[in-house]
Amino acid sequence: MNEAVEAAHLSGILTAASLMVTGKAAADAVARARALPRLGVGLHIVLTDGTPALPPSQIPALVGKDGRFCDNMVKTAFAIALFPAARAQMRAEIAAQFALFAATGLHLDHVNAHKHFHLHPMIAAAIVDAGRAHGLAAIRMPYEPGGGLMAWWAQRLGRRWRARGLLVNDRVAGLSQTGAFTPAAMQAALARLTPGLTEIYTHPATRNDWPEAAAGYAYGAELAALTMPAARDGLARLGVVLGNFAEMAPAPHAALASIGAQP
Repeated sequence: MNEAVEAAHLSGILTAASLMVTGKAAADAVARARALPRLGVGLHIVLTDGTPALPPSQIPALVGKDGRFCDNMVKTAFAIALFPAARAQMRAEIAAQFALFAATGLHLDHVNAHKHFHLHPMIAAAIVDAGRAHGLAAIRMPYEPGGGLMAWWAQRLGRRWRARGLLVNDRVAGLSQTGAFTPAAMQAALARLTPGLTEIYTHPATRNDWPEAAAGYAYGAELAALTMPAARDGLARLGVVLGNFAEMAPAPHAALASIGAQP
């Protein structure tokens, strides 16, 4: 995935990527990002299906016997909602992940969460509170038109985040096609762009069979969608402004696009 992000930024239309600070290839990702000053790098908060920043003994309500976060998001969501100890552990873990990101020396372009767990209002509040100390200025709103209840709730949270002074995208494209955002899907998404800030949501990789690959994901096709000449040409014809979240802060009334890669 790191190789794909670098390639899609240098040879394609990718402008932003999100970093799992406890991921196995985090050090490699940081090294690549330092050499790509126009790539906006954000923090991808992980509270499920991943490795914590804190020792498991400090966050027992969030991890299993293997020391990894619980994969059952419903169980974790209810624990955080119902038990003060779980909420305190969640807030401590989020603060630790922000601290690890700060230690990289990279500018914090934005924040989001693995599997959109920041749609949990208590997790969202903890992210915003912890992020303020690290210059947090932008957060992903995973709203895609036609997305049902999730889209409705994402918009409600988006309004709250804007009220707190954060830059929030108006919509995402590609969420409903996660793992299958092919060149054809990219062309269709670009044709549907409307005025405002759109984040095009992708999961590129240079291979489909790497050890932690999600079953059925067409990672290579998503990389091809980001690097095909038709994508850049199409954006140019539409007059779309490309950039990372930091560059979009004074969002004009033109169509904008932040093309993001997701770990």
